[in-house]
Amino acid sequence: MLLDRILGLFSVDMGIDLGTCNTLVSVRGQGIVLNEPSVVAVKKGTNIVLKNGQAVGWVAKEMLGKTPGSISAIRPLKDGVISDFEITEAMLKYFINKVNGRSRIFGPRVVISIPSGITAVEKRAVFDSAERAGARRTYLIEEPIAAAIGAGLPFAEATASMIVDIGGGTTEVAIMSLADIATCESVRVAGDDMDEAIINHMKRSYNMMIGEQTAEKIKIEIGSAFPIGPETTMDVRGRDMISGLPRKTAITSEEIREALQEPATAIVEAVTRTLERAEPELAADLVENGITMAGGGSLLRGLTNVVQKATGLDTRLADDPLTCVARGTSIYLEHIEEWKQTLENDMEGA
Repeated sequence: MLLDRILGLFSVDMGIDLGTCNTLVSVRGQGIVLNEPSVVAVKKGTNIVLKNGQAVGWVAKEMLGKTPGSISAIRPLKDGVISDFEITEAMLKYFINKVNGRSRIFGPRVVISIPSGITAVEKRAVFDSAERAGARRTYLIEEPIAAAIGAGLPFAEATASMIVDIGGGTTEVAIMSLADIATCESVRVAGDDMDEAIINHMKRSYNMMIGEQTAEKIKIEIGSAFPIGPETTMDVRGRDMISGLPRKTAITSEEIREALQEPATAIVEAVTRTLERAEPELAADLVENGITMAGGGSLLRGLTNVVQKATGLDTRLADDPLTCVARGTSIYLEHIEEWKQTLENDMEGA
């Protein structure tokens, strides 16, 4: 550990929220230093990253849905796990070098968040990708724990803390006590499924094809899970499925709320199932402590109201829910000696 501290003087130790939609990197004392889309642009049929390995993140996201035949813009993570090993490695290498600096002699120690429901093989893929991307030492931490730490919950105390972390590919629901998970559930329904629900609604109701970025924009601007305030409208542009020509149509917030009912209901059901499995004393604590929601998907208007109505528990958004997991990984790195028994360092127990 002493050698680690000495080597740490020559590198930047970092916490990484390796998300399906976005990757965030947090550094001790600096907070969030990188927040970019988990997208890589490559030459079609190869794993060669464009622009000398620089077509990653925002540069690559701009290409989504707009690439010519010779280029593919790829999201290498699906449902919170790696679907393309080599592209994930290239993406991590780009992000680590961007934060750590190419001139540093030693690679950083890295804590990476992982969904609680993934398999040992999927954990190994994340671990190996980080090692090959230049990490000196890699630790894996379950996302609900990282989110709870980042949200400032007393997860290490003898009282129940409940977190609902809605990312792009997975929703993590967990009840924690004494620095570990008492009961949890990981469902592969999250922000991407909300976008997909909107895309399907536009096909069914308007015979219009829209892209992922347009669907995400609709979700952010007029999407909701519960009636809040006056209903609004929005102009949407896409391709007519019958004529094949571009066109524009107006949609309402009310119809988008209807379209989002299925993914929102799946998330609420995961929350209630987790509560049903809680020990009586932990359940009693939650009457007082309530539920905290984190992750980008939790920003959907009215989702906290829906969860509160279904559970009867006080439900609130964490401060800056988008960055909770990344901040939690960074804080965890500071307390490795204290909490390392719950870290998947060197794939022990995986």
